[in-house]
Amino acid sequence: MNTSDYIAIEDQFGARNYKPLDVVIERGEGVWVWDVEGKQYMDLLAAYSAVNQGHCHPKIVATMLEQAPRLALTSRAFRNDKLGRFYEYLCELTGFDKVLPMNTGAEAVETAIKAARKWAYTVKGVAADQAKILVFTNNFHGRTTMIVGFSSEPEYRDGYGPFAPGFEILPYGEFDAVAEAMDENVAAILIEPIQGEGGIIIPPDGYLKKLRQLTEEHRALLMLDEIQSGLGRTGKLFAYEHEGIRPDVLIVGKALSGGMYPVSAMLASNEVMDVFRPGQHGSTYGGNPLATAVAVTALEVLVEEALVENSARLGRYAMERLVKLNSPYVKELRGRGLWIGIELHPEAGGARRFCEALQHRGVLCKETHEHVIRIAPPLVITREQLDWALEHIEAVLSESGSGGQPVKVLAEAV
Repeated sequence: MNTSDYIAIEDQFGARNYKPLDVVIERGEGVWVWDVEGKQYMDLLAAYSAVNQGHCHPKIVATMLEQAPRLALTSRAFRNDKLGRFYEYLCELTGFDKVLPMNTGAEAVETAIKAARKWAYTVKGVAADQAKILVFTNNFHGRTTMIVGFSSEPEYRDGYGPFAPGFEILPYGEFDAVAEAMDENVAAILIEPIQGEGGIIIPPDGYLKKLRQLTEEHRALLMLDEIQSGLGRTGKLFAYEHEGIRPDVLIVGKALSGGMYPVSAMLASNEVMDVFRPGQHGSTYGGNPLATAVAVTALEVLVEEALVENSARLGRYAMERLVKLNSPYVKELRGRGLWIGIELHPEAGGARRFCEALQHRGVLCKETHEHVIRIAPPLVITREQLDWALEHIEAVLSESGSGGQPVKVLAEAV
C-alpha cells in the first residue's frame, strides 16, 4: 500500500479528531523517521516532547525487550520488582519525597487536582466543596471532561458541558490578577511554566518566583505541569529551575518513557502525597513493571548522554540563527532550550502551509494555535543535523518574500 491507501483507511474507519500532515511514518531512529514509501524526514516535533531521547533509543528498546517477556502487568493488587526502583530513581533525580505513577499526562493532572482538593480539606481546613484551583488562559493540561472545562479554548470545550466547578481562569503571565484572586479557599495554582500548546508562551522573568511566594503566603499549593516542558526540553531538567524555585507538586509524563510506553507521574512532598489512603485513587496500569523499567532507562539516557545540556547549548545556537531571519512572515520568536515557537503575522496565511512546505523538504513540524510553527526536535539532535533543519526553515520562511523586518525576540533560549 502507498501513502494515499493508508490515509483512505484512516479516514474511513477512524474518528476525525486530528488533522495530521499527510505523511505516513513506518519507522524511526534518533531524529529521523521514514514514511511507507521510504522517504526520510527529520522530526522537529518529537511527539510533543515525548521522544526527547530520540526515536527507538537502543538502550530503552533493549529494556522493553528484556522486561516484556518477563512480566508486563500485575495491577497494583500485588507488588512488582520494578516499581520501587522507579520511585527511588525519580525521587533522587528530582528531590521530591514521593511519586504517584499513572499512564497519561491527563491522568497525572487529574491526580494532582484530586490531591490538591483533598489536601485543602484535610490539611488546610477549607470548608467542604469550597476548594478553588487557579488556572490560566491558553492552558493545555489534557483532554478529559474536567480538564477541558477550565480551558479558555472554545474548540476544546464546545459540546462537552456541563463542566465541573472549582476553577478560576486568570490571564497567563499577569501576576496582579493572581494576587487579587487569592483567598482562603484557594487550594492550588495549576500552571505550565511555559505553555507549549499555547505556542511556546514564556511568562515574564520572575513570574514563577512571585507565584511561589504568593502561594507560601496564602498556604496554597503551587502545582507545575511539566509534561511537555520537563525532562530537558528547555535546557534544564525542568523549566521551573530557570527561576530557582521548587513547586509543591510536579506533573511529568511524555519523555518519562522516551516515547516507548505511556508513563506519567505526580511528584510531591510527604504532606501532599499522604492525603491519599488505600482505595482512594489508583490505576490498573499505573506503575506496572514494563512501564517503570522503561521509565528508569529513559531517565538514565537523559542523564548519561547529557541531553539536558545539549538542549541548552543547541537551543541557544538555534535562536541566534533564527533571530537573523529577514522574513515578511515572522512576527515573533520565542524559545527556551530546544523548544521554539515562530509566530507568524496573520496575513501570512497560517502556519499550516509552512509546515506542509517543510514536509516536502523532508522536515516535519506542526502548527499550533493557527499562526505558530513549533520547533521541538529530539534532544539527541547534533549541531550538523540542526544546521540542516534550520537551512530549510530559513528557506521556507524567506521564499517569495521581500521587505522583511527584524524578528522580535520575546525570550532567548538559555
